[in-house]
Amino acid sequence: MSQLDVDWKTVFATDIPLLETVVRGSVIYLAVFFLLRLSLRRTAGELTMLDFVFVLLAASAGADAMTGGSTSISNSIVLVATIVAWNYSLNSLGYFVPFIERLVSPSPLQVIRNGKVIRKNMRREFVTTEELHMQLREEGVENVEDVKAAFIEGDGNISVIPFQEGERPARRES
Repeated sequence: MSQLDVDWKTVFATDIPLLETVVRGSVIYLAVFFLLRLSLRRTAGELTMLDFVFVLLAASAGADAMTGGSTSISNSIVLVATIVAWNYSLNSLGYFVPFIERLVSPSPLQVIRNGKVIRKNMRREFVTTEELHMQLREEGVENVEDVKAAFIEGDGNISVIPFQEGERPARRES
């Protein structure tokens, strides 16, 4: 066989049983998801945790077949389909089952309350004062004292609720 001849049977033949591919994909998806879920909220950036896991694993799953590695195209397609199924299932379950929603989407963590920084919560998520101030500036807020509440959301972004006109508590003179 010359270099241009391709044995198409080996390209599409499965090198491991399809059920093993589904089990491996399921175990890896769930393991990566739970490890990331236990890590920082900021890990995922603007993607939801499920989206991040999906993109990471889908890209990895198809890589071997695209680069001519030992995994066949058929196995890669089954693996990507398994990952898509888990992603869809967890998103759907999260929508319909509140317990699953709390599991897959971390609840917001308050980092400012009535103009005061909650340092314990900032330490918990490794958010520095500089990062917090940067987020406040991006929201058009100059001082922490001008913030009624700020939260690190489940997707890692910080949402800011400034005091409205006349709503701010009186400052004590020291």
